[in-house]
Amino acid sequence: MHWLPQLIFACLLIAGIWFFTGRVRFIRRNILLGRDIDLSDNPAARWKQMLWVAMGQSKMVVRPVAGFFHILIYAGFVLINIEVLEILIDGLAGTHRIFSSLGWLYDVAIGFFEILAFGVLLACVVFLARRYVLKIKRFTSPELKGFAQQDAATILVVEIVLMGALLLMNAADQNLQALGHDHYHKAGSFPISGWIAPLFQGLSPETLVGIERGAWWFHFIGILAFLNYVPYSKHWHIIMSFPNVYYSPLKPKGAFSNMESVTTEVKLMMDPSATPPEGYQPPAGFGARDVQDLTWKNLMDAYTCTECGRCSSVCPANITGKKLSPRKVMMDTRDRLEEVGRNIDTGKQDEKDLHSYISAEELWACTTCNACAEACPVNINPVDIIVQMRQYLVMEKSAAPAELNSMFTNLENNGAPWQMSQMDKANWVKDNA
Repeated sequence: MHWLPQLIFACLLIAGIWFFTGRVRFIRRNILLGRDIDLSDNPAARWKQMLWVAMGQSKMVVRPVAGFFHILIYAGFVLINIEVLEILIDGLAGTHRIFSSLGWLYDVAIGFFEILAFGVLLACVVFLARRYVLKIKRFTSPELKGFAQQDAATILVVEIVLMGALLLMNAADQNLQALGHDHYHKAGSFPISGWIAPLFQGLSPETLVGIERGAWWFHFIGILAFLNYVPYSKHWHIIMSFPNVYYSPLKPKGAFSNMESVTTEVKLMMDPSATPPEGYQPPAGFGARDVQDLTWKNLMDAYTCTECGRCSSVCPANITGKKLSPRKVMMDTRDRLEEVGRNIDTGKQDEKDLHSYISAEELWACTTCNACAEACPVNINPVDIIVQMRQYLVMEKSAAPAELNSMFTNLENNGAPWQMSQMDKANWVKDNA
């Protein structure tokens, strides 16, 4: 029965990957519900953008304290996975520290991973303190009540526990190596867990093996649980940030997209003899009523949102007490998209739309300054969603604020935003001659 642990390990691994893959397929399907948009231009610039922003964390370090500790967690997440690879091989093959044959290189690697693990643990403690002790304003906004607040705490605590299990495992392993017990041969260097190891001195080899194996299994199962929790969490950005930044539009943030359908319709109305372009279909609607009317990139933005609140903290409307929070716009878009996805899977019909989540008051509070898009560490653009939802309100519902309706009337009647006839436009020159 020496193969039983390997069988259990393989079954757990397969189950974890299967559930994770199912969730990823669900998210991918939801993102592709959006309108198609071609963002394949200039791949060289896109790769540079991804390497600089997503991998290089260039926009994170604008706020140095948060940026430094985030880089610690980011580096730990990427590099400690090399040790996870060793755990996977050991679990399937029934070996122990299979990479130890690398000699001094393995010693350096394990020592470096321990320092990183401690750095991750420290960063998580700092981030918990920023949220629950210092209570930084952007972490106490109304949209973070409930699951969003619990989610942040859960991830930070889980990361602390996982790093603690890793260091505990290494501490017990050191004592077993010193005793020369069974297959626990001398391997690795332990600059952090070496401080824990003396606590286990005097324990029997059987007890030490129980601690080491218990921490090893806990670490592995914890990683699988973490893997399957992340796609339901804001921490899904650890995967989505890379494609999201790569596909970020390369045009200036303030540039509006031309609505070709509107242009075509106007041209056809102005010239009765004009013929519609080949394959042209009259638009079924304008703007965004629901998530399916947004582009797939908008929906990818929603799944990439880290809920860090940097967007809302620089939003002039939010700062001055308006109802608008760009972070809430992204969270609401994701929540509605999740609801639509579940309805598709269950065949349930509902009469809600995205405007049921985001009010007109929020939409019209936006100044379209793009401060939120500039501040976002992963190039999310809430303004693009807001503008498309405004287009729906104006062009489909005729539900613009009174000030805008007055301007629209003046544009239609006078060819200018002001309430004066075209014949009187130049009168100001006479008065000031």
